[in-house]
Amino acid sequence: MRAVLQRVTSASVSVDGEVVGSLDLTGTAQGLVALVGVTHDDTREQARTLADRIWRLRILDGEKSAADVDAPVLVISQFTLYANTAKGRRPSWNAAAPRTVAEPLVDEVVSSLQTIGATVATGRFGADMAVSLTNSGPVTIVLDV
Repeated sequence: MRAVLQRVTSASVSVDGEVVGSLDLTGTAQGLVALVGVTHDDTREQARTLADRIWRLRILDGEKSAADVDAPVLVISQFTLYANTAKGRRPSWNAAAPRTVAEPLVDEVVSSLQTIGATVATGRFGADMAVSLTNSGPVTIVLDV
């Protein structure tokens, strides 16, 4: 599994002009956006590990983690994280898992985050989403598990 994790001061995701997920940063100055990609042989255990790393990675101000300050997390599925651009000008998506594999694992990341105490918002799996965010720092980290 792979995630691109961004430290943000605001974030939301919309589908067809309707906001389907957003971060409520009342009480905390920052939150996290996690763009999550799944490949064919990923497992539920990897999803749980990824959730724990997202929650505990110390990338907020003062070297704090989301767990330290109860910062919310916006999780958005993103199959394009497994694009292969080695040849030509058109990316190959062969390494991205199909929906039947990927959706349950993204759901596992979300439920694992909630289980360990995170407030989580989400996008809509498979939808054409418009993501709006203000990256703070900027801080952008790639996590592979």
